[in-house]
Amino acid sequence: MNVTVENLAPCKKLVRIDLDAAAVDAAFAEVEKSFTKEASLPGFRPGKAPRDLVLKKYEAEITAEVKRKLIPDAYRQAVKEQNLNVVGYPDIEEIQFARGQALQFAATLETAPEFTLPEYRGLPTKRETSAVTEADVERALGMLRDRQANFQKLDRAAQDGDFVVVNYTGTCDGKPISETAPTARGLTEQKAFWIELKKDSFIPGFSEQLTSAKAGDQRAVNIDFAADFVTKELAGKKGVFAVEVVEVKERTLPAMDDAFAKTYGAEDLAKLRAGVRADLQNELNSKQTRDLRNQVAKGLLDQVACELPESLVAQETRNIVYQIVQENQGRGITKEAIDQQKDQIYGAANLGAKERVKASFVFQRVAEKEGIKVSREEINQRIYALSQSYQMAPDKFVKELEKRDGVSELYGQLLNEKVIDFLQQHSKIEDVAPAAAPLVAPAA
Repeated sequence: MNVTVENLAPCKKLVRIDLDAAAVDAAFAEVEKSFTKEASLPGFRPGKAPRDLVLKKYEAEITAEVKRKLIPDAYRQAVKEQNLNVVGYPDIEEIQFARGQALQFAATLETAPEFTLPEYRGLPTKRETSAVTEADVERALGMLRDRQANFQKLDRAAQDGDFVVVNYTGTCDGKPISETAPTARGLTEQKAFWIELKKDSFIPGFSEQLTSAKAGDQRAVNIDFAADFVTKELAGKKGVFAVEVVEVKERTLPAMDDAFAKTYGAEDLAKLRAGVRADLQNELNSKQTRDLRNQVAKGLLDQVACELPESLVAQETRNIVYQIVQENQGRGITKEAIDQQKDQIYGAANLGAKERVKASFVFQRVAEKEGIKVSREEINQRIYALSQSYQMAPDKFVKELEKRDGVSELYGQLLNEKVIDFLQQHSKIEDVAPAAAPLVAPAA
């Protein structure tokens, strides 16, 4: 067999394969023998029909079977001989095939990227030496207290600290806000929306204009959206909200005592406080671990520059676009609004896809060097956990995964997690003081 390889791109090759006529004839002989043994023709017992009659009747089927066997076998042999690390499936074309002649065809395929794996042990990381403070505990207890607040409807005018329930519609430049910012549907219209009358509780400058309002009042609230407003399309613009005050409510909070603690299953307030502190410490530890994992992953990947197989990037881009669309639809964003953002969505998805694909190749190399593997038991455990979260029977969940090659994807996710665990465990950790909170300019 003669094989030539042409580089079309960094991860794309054209492989031409030429299998001599003798090998083709041998394959025909083998298939013809099989057909002769099994063929059933009128007037003959199965396997007893004359060979020439069998070949005449099944000529097309025999030729198709030889072709079906020879091309994949020759392709696999060529890939092995040329030591090609193929990803995905090849495009087979330019097939020349006939009895008594050489088999010739071309395969366009993609290969894994070539790169030098940098040193991955001892990656530098920084861990903030944060600690749970009394202020943190008090803030968390305050949130628990807020959950048990009672709200009483008032007949008086609203004051600072009260809550108002409103209906509103928002416009920008005289048009509904959603026409300027398609994703900002919540700013376009709301019914029975609760706003606490305190500084910057909603949009800066909004709640202050509702002080002294009573139920039934109609107010026009004028807003100057900040230059760094979270919805970029509105940044630096002016908005007008037509607000109807439905109700004014006063909040009362329960006393912070042992009785309050018991409502959360604690013996007394001291035990509740200790439990809250422990929960906050666990959250802090989890955050530190996430930060370290992100640092080692980024630290390694940033050292690798390589081209990537286009088909894998395209497939992963489609997966991410699908996820983004599903999440946005789940938030109530219309298809029209999503379509208006399709270029931005695709751009973000493509960048994310390139990072994911590169990570899969780099982490796979680390796994090979360190003997990191994922067991069948680990896959089954993850499948079971996911099936429970989706409230599905495990066997049904597996069938859903298999429809989209999800088991292989799950294997890749688990392998990446184990590699990142390894990188974190072998990183060099420097404890540093927590970064100072950014200064916020006072309101004018």
